[in-house]
This record gives sequence, structure tokens and C-alpha cells, in this order.
Amino acid sequence: MRFSLLGLAMGLLAPFVLAVPAVADTATPAYVTAAINGPARKDDTKDDARRQAAAVLTFTGMKPGDKIIELDPGEGYWTKIFSGVVGGKGHVYTVWHNEMSKYTEKSYANWQGLVKSTYQNVTLLQQPGALLVSPEKVDLVFTSQNYHDYHDKFMGPMDMAAFDKQVYDALKPGGLFVVIDHVANAGDTGATENQHRIDPDVVKKEVEAAGFVLDGSSDALKNPADDHKAKVFDPAIRGKTDQFIFRFKKPAK
Repeated sequence: MRFSLLGLAMGLLAPFVLAVPAVADTATPAYVTAAINGPARKDDTKDDARRQAAAVLTFTGMKPGDKIIELDPGEGYWTKIFSGVVGGKGHVYTVWHNEMSKYTEKSYANWQGLVKSTYQNVTLLQQPGALLVSPEKVDLVFTSQNYHDYHDKFMGPMDMAAFDKQVYDALKPGGLFVVIDHVANAGDTGATENQHRIDPDVVKKEVEAAGFVLDGSSDALKNPADDHKAKVFDPAIRGKTDQFIFRFKKPAK
């Protein structure tokens, strides 16, 4: 039996081709690079590679002049970069939910000072989780590692259909909703409380039910070594969890 050299080569290479993550090879815009390299971020740069800052920002499509809402900003890792990207003609509205206040009290106090000095295009909004109120229609709503929290008892419980509709209504036509979260195994309904994870298909169904269309996904934070069983705070997996990134769009019409 005869084999062509080309066929043999393709057969040998196939396993390596299949192993490459499906992440779009998109150039990082100069304004994203400039924001990441901002001098006020010197204490955060150690986390940039782990959090794939450039890839995530590029995927969101955020640009100078945009108005955005960041849900549950925590210590403000993303807030600092967003502020640099949108610039003086844009604005970042950070939503601090009342239900999370005991976890964010120190960060909120810190940001009260930061918005008066370094980050003057950032506004702090304290709101109940069940009532998202935006000062104006925005281009982008962003949440990282927090969508699963809205399913947990301490948040209400929340009406997710109503919440996602509020996000939808806060956006301009054509606006984007970007969700990053820790992956749970399919059908694991207890993962939000027990592991602080969520089934990606649950997120898709809930967000699309509000009228959004899935506009893209990224594997930038994918980790096949995570079996989705451990709590995300477990030292063995913390900072290395398998995470999904979805970009949903509000139809232009």
C-alpha cells in the first residue's frame, strides 16, 4: 500500500493542530495597550498575563469615547484599564450592589478617593442587585466572575429574567453585554452556591431570553486542566480556573 508524503505529514500534524485553542488572532488596539501600561496600574500588572488583560479588552470591543457599566468591580482591576481605554470623552459607571457591601466595603472606600483624583471618568453607583439603574444608555455592560452570584441566596433571590432585561434596557441599540465566569459542569445546578461556578449554557439561555444575540466567545481564559469540581477559592485552582467569555449583542433594531 502506498502513502503520499503529504498525507503522511498531515496525519502526523493533525493532533497538534487540533490542540490549538480556538482564540481569534486579533491585534491589540494601541489604546488598549496604552491603558494596560498606564502608570497608575503598576500594582496590578503582575496579574495581566494570568487575567489575559489584552485579549479580554480586545474581545470586548471597548474603544475611546464609550460609556460602560461595570457590575461588581471588586478591587477595580478592570476599572482602571476601562478608564484608560474610554478616556476623557467616555465614562465608566461602576455598580456596587448593596448585597455585596460586606465583601466590598474596603474597596468602595478606596474608590471614593480614587474617583476624586486619578480616575475622574469613573462614577460609583450603589444599588440593590434587583434594580439596575443606568444614568444613561451605554455601549457596554461588563461583569467578570460575578454572574453566578446573582443566582445565590445572599443576592435576594434574584429574578434573572428581570435582571437580564434591565441590562438589555441599559444598553444602546447594538450595545454589548460581556460575561466572564468560572465554568461549572453541565447541569450542575448547585455549583453557583457550592463552587461559585455556573454552567455556560445556563448563562446563554438566560441572557438570550432577554432579547440578546450571542455575538462571540473567547477561549482566552480556558483551562482544560480544571475539572470544574473544586470551589474556585481552593488554593489548588484559585487564579487558574477554566473560564468562559461571552459577548452578547442587543440588536440594532
